[in-house]
Amino acid sequence: TTRPSSDSDSSPTVESVEDNPDGGCHIYRNGYYGSSIAVVEGILEVNIIQMTSIQMTESQAENSLVDFVVTCQGSLPTDVCTVVSDPTCQVSKSVVCDPIVVTDECLLTIRRAFEEPGTYCINITLGDDTSQALASALISVNGGEST
Repeated sequence: TTRPSSDSDSSPTVESVEDNPDGGCHIYRNGYYGSSIAVVEGILEVNIIQMTSIQMTESQAENSLVDFVVTCQGSLPTDVCTVVSDPTCQVSKSVVCDPIVVTDECLLTIRRAFEEPGTYCINITLGDDTSQALASALISVNGGEST
């Protein structure tokens, strides 16, 4: 900017004013930004293919044990959760979650205990870091035998 001098000299005085009022500096960068995206398949499907009651002696008869054979498709799971509910699948009675190691093929056996005879809704959820898949079944436990 140019302004007249206050003294008797008639020559103009020149001041420079920065465009940045806070006194900081601006950095301009030119170039390209690159990123990669990984698409994961996830666990696509879970199936309960077999339910087997475990025969126990009378001294072990406080709980009925049932083995569930489960298969899945897609990526391999790292954990399994089993929710045991009433026959309407509305009221949860117990939830058990365990880490699992599946190496080649998604085929695993899950053993769960039932405290008393009755009909139950079973939800088995297989999960990994990016996905979950669920299978449900109704099971009737009759004091050490299941159908």
